[in-house]
Amino acid sequence: MSFFRAILYFLREASVNLLRSWKISVLAVATIAVSLFLGGFVLLLSLNGSRLIDRWKSEAKIVVYLAPGREPEDLPEIRDLAVRAPWTEEVEAVTTEEAARRFRRSFPSVEDLIEDWEQEPLPASFEIAFDLQRIREPEYGEWLQSLEGRPGVVAVDDDRDWVRQLETALRIVTGIGLLVGTILIGAAVFTIASVIRLTAHLYREEIAVMRLVGATEFFIRGPFYLEGLIQGTLGGLTALAALYLAYGGLSPEGARSFLGGILWSRFLPPIHQIGLVGLGAFAGLFGALISLRKEEI
Repeated sequence: MSFFRAILYFLREASVNLLRSWKISVLAVATIAVSLFLGGFVLLLSLNGSRLIDRWKSEAKIVVYLAPGREPEDLPEIRDLAVRAPWTEEVEAVTTEEAARRFRRSFPSVEDLIEDWEQEPLPASFEIAFDLQRIREPEYGEWLQSLEGRPGVVAVDDDRDWVRQLETALRIVTGIGLLVGTILIGAAVFTIASVIRLTAHLYREEIAVMRLVGATEFFIRGPFYLEGLIQGTLGGLTALAALYLAYGGLSPEGARSFLGGILWSRFLPPIHQIGLVGLGAFAGLFGALISLRKEEI
């Protein structure tokens, strides 16, 4: 029998096995799909989150908040100290009036919060844009401390602090998601292996006859290997379709939220989509291999 005819035979037998035990096959495909959907969700979160954090890193600033009643023109030495730093790219003075305008523009629904204050609730500040590549430690830390110790300065906020906290949170969420996804993938492999082992047991008499007439082990086991491969591939395609439907079905309001902006700024690149389906196919084939490796059929 030619290789092409053998593949057709494997495909026909695998399809018959899937149809005969379709309920268990659906369970195996669903288990693969759920695990890969979770893995794809975590991958989407990680890729878009990393992309967003990189953008925030490039836009990070140091904000020097001034004491109440002080304006940037009152403290020119702060600007001079900032400008002299080798990593500084730009220094912008923000008056109390400008800070209030920015608040109203960014949070129009709660702008009334600052209307009833007798004094300006938002302090003036200096916003310092810097180049990450030119920062040198520990000189940078000493420079921040010198800014904090200046008269008229109440606080110095380095945007990199909260960006680092977001990076840590993203790594923790990604690690937990990958751990859970790995456990589910293991459960899916076990399910597929059990299904194929059961199917092989049901066909043990036919397999015995095939051995008597000289059929090779590869010819006997081939349909079961292909069955696992099909189940895994269907699980991967189902997971990818569900992930895409979730991505496309997000409302515009949800996309503008913080989490929605991270998750849905961009869908998985084609290489990752192929990898997701390929992982499902590999899990299915691996389940078939381990189910028949030591099993006498």
